[in-house]
Amino acid sequence: MSSPLPDDAAEERLIPVLGQQIRVRVRWGEGVPLVLCNGIGAAFEVLDPLVAALAPRTTVVRFDVPGVGGSPDSLLPYGFPYLAAVLGELLRKLGTPGRVDVLGLSWGGALAQQFAFQHPRRCRALILVSTGTGVLMIPGRPRILLKMLTPQRFLDHEYAARVAGDLYGGTARTDSGRVAQLFDRQLMAGSRIGYLHQLLAGSVWTSLFALPLIRQPTLILAGTDDPIVPIANARIMSRLLPHATVRLHAGGHVDLITNARELAPVIEAFRAEPNSAGGRAPP
Repeated sequence: MSSPLPDDAAEERLIPVLGQQIRVRVRWGEGVPLVLCNGIGAAFEVLDPLVAALAPRTTVVRFDVPGVGGSPDSLLPYGFPYLAAVLGELLRKLGTPGRVDVLGLSWGGALAQQFAFQHPRRCRALILVSTGTGVLMIPGRPRILLKMLTPQRFLDHEYAARVAGDLYGGTARTDSGRVAQLFDRQLMAGSRIGYLHQLLAGSVWTSLFALPLIRQPTLILAGTDDPIVPIANARIMSRLLPHATVRLHAGGHVDLITNARELAPVIEAFRAEPNSAGGRAPP
């Protein structure tokens, strides 16, 4: 196993991109960078357990979308095509003009799909976790989705612990306090207007008709105990994406983070496959 990177290999800063100020953190390493697109309302610190479980010399890029964590609010609502353009320009300013692998968790899965569609030559491989096709997807149970309409769980961590099991399923059912601890990692909670902008972006977007045009090798990682995104969505995406592989696990919506030691090797194995690591750029 390769040795860990020194502490000064990580860089965090605020970068102006297309009218936004985007907080970004990069763990510089080797190989094709892995870009992480987070779930709704969550700052990038929540992804710390996943980053720690990945190969120690993997270059990892993570960022806060406008109105989340350390990124100031956007003056106007935005959509995923705009955010994909922001991400592309952010990567250019970071000095990563080559290809990247993009992982999207939940809401971030929509951004990952949009980026792969808009930037086919920049995106080498796609990893979609606990996500679906947007507004045209099979939804979770209504009482669960109602809890997603406000950012209360990010602002009140006792409330987060109370609802974590029902909301996220998987390991959160037996260790709900772990979810509250993850949210405690956030140095700055996002704003309510930022959360509203994220909700609005998701309410008018679907990838259902674009998925057949996404040619990148794609790993779909879905939990069989996910109350928010039923596994039927993974099966739908796998039929529409030309080069998709589905991996089911017994966990829930956020097990990528709460059970990172088990799921990170699945991601690393996929990225190491010839069709991901050595394949040509999509036409």
